[in-house]
Amino acid sequence: MQDGQVLGIGGFFFRCRDPVAMAAWYRDHLGVGAGCGGGADGEPSEWFWQASGGPVVFAPFADDSDYFAADKTFMLNLRVSGLDALVMRLQAAGIGAERRAEWDSPETGRFARIHDPDGNAVELWEPPAD
Repeated sequence: MQDGQVLGIGGFFFRCRDPVAMAAWYRDHLGVGAGCGGGADGEPSEWFWQASGGPVVFAPFADDSDYFAADKTFMLNLRVSGLDALVMRLQAAGIGAERRAEWDSPETGRFARIHDPDGNAVELWEPPAD
């Protein structure tokens, strides 16, 4: 690895009406955020989430894109395993998940979309098997 190189995303920061409740929603329903996953010592951190390594898509979209709501400036995409089981668990918790056949392909994987309590789209992406 050479010096002066970006290694990955170090955080995702966004504004919301109730940060404590929003953090709890992401932690409880998706296992994302501070206190989730283990660090090098296997213990969760109160400050960060230890994510599993893998591909990350970084893609600006045109202002007039219809891929997500026009009144939102971002959409969070989370890489998942076991998409069907996760969607079933979310639906059991009263969180609606949208699936569309045209979103899925053997080359890119499978997708579902949910919305957090502030209405932000959260795309769940299960990459294709190796």
